[in-house]
Parts: sequence; C-alpha cells; structure tokens
Amino acid sequence: MKYPMHSQLPETTIAPPASNRFGNNAIDLRFRSLLSAEDWQSLPPLVQQRFSKRLAGGGLAIYEGRTTDLRMNLAGRTLAQALRLVGAPLPISTDEDVPSLVCVSEDVAYGGQIWTRMYGRKSTFPQIIHSAKRFSGPTGLEEYIGFGISIALHVSVEEEALVFSSHAYQFHLFSKRIFLPSWLSPGKLRVEHCDLGGGEFRFSLSLEHPLFGELVYQSGLYRDQVVAA
Repeated sequence: MKYPMHSQLPETTIAPPASNRFGNNAIDLRFRSLLSAEDWQSLPPLVQQRFSKRLAGGGLAIYEGRTTDLRMNLAGRTLAQALRLVGAPLPISTDEDVPSLVCVSEDVAYGGQIWTRMYGRKSTFPQIIHSAKRFSGPTGLEEYIGFGISIALHVSVEEEALVFSSHAYQFHLFSKRIFLPSWLSPGKLRVEHCDLGGGEFRFSLSLEHPLFGELVYQSGLYRDQVVAA
C-alpha cells in the first residue's frame, strides 16, 4: 500500500461527550464512535466498560497482570534496540512470567488518553513504555509514541475481541503529516484486547513484516483494578 508524502485526507476528530453536573463525564463515547453500533454491541460488556471510562480529574484506570509470552526474532531484536533512540516503544527483553502493569489517564492537552505500560524484567529495572491514543488522523485514532512519530490505527471487532491494526506510520512535522511508504514500514502491527471473563482479559501485540516474518509477539493476562481518583 502506498501513502502520499503529505496527507490529503480530511482529519477526523471526535468530540468528547458533554460533562455532567459534577464536571466529569459519566461515559466516554470516543472508542464507541469508531465502530458500527452492531460491532460495539457484539463486544462483551466488560470490554465496553473498559473503553468507555472517561478519566477526568486526574483519574487512573489501572490493570495489573503478568507477561505470559514474549518472543522476538533477530530482526525484531535489532528493531527494538534501534527504537530505543525514540523512547523504546517495543519490548527490549524477552523475559516471560514477569509482573506487568498498565495505567490509563486522560491526555488533557490533546483530548486523548495516555497509556503507561510497565513490564518487569528478571535481572534489572522494569521497562516503562509511554504512548498516547489520540482521536484524530485519517482513521480517527492514532497511537503517538513521541518524537513526532505516530501510527494511524484501524479499529475492528473479531470474535468478540477489540482489535487495533496499523493503517499507516506517519511523522508529524509542524502542521504536516508525512506518511512512511509501506516498503519502509516496520510491518503490520496488531493489538488485541480479548475478555476472558471474571474481570480478566488478554492483551496481545504482534508485529509482522512481509520479508522478515514475525518480528515481535507479546501477550499478557490482566485484571481490572479500582479506578484511582
């Protein structure tokens, strides 16, 4: 797939829901707006709830769990190490069965969400990865990883799982969006949120390249925690 050097697509921005009388929003419709009504209703109720939390007032949604699977081939390890120059958005260790923590908060400056992920390592400090989900760009959602780099994401539902897949990799240069040609991209990114019942869910991430195969696969089990205000 080829992308233009500068975006010609109209940028989609989803307005936040109106505040209630307490100053907080009872429900967040932004993720729901990216899906058809039929797809949204096909999601398990707890998945709908997790992606409908409006974390106003400095609130945090906290998910505690463990990394169960983590593998990288040689090309994936090389890419992960190279990306340490831009904040290390990919895991740099293949340690499994280690603690993991995910915190989600509101990104007040850009009207999105900040996701902070902590992955334990057996012999040194945990790795912490920051990114922001912003409700803008050609698909209506993008993952901003810093240093002007973001990934336009397509949202879908597959077998009751909420799936985020990469649509385009892009650089932000002042007011321009410069799309990375497909032949220069690191591959197809897929993130899946699958509910397992009882407040537990599986998070998985895969990155596959047409020439180098599966670069990275990461999976973990998490549980809902109390939202901290």
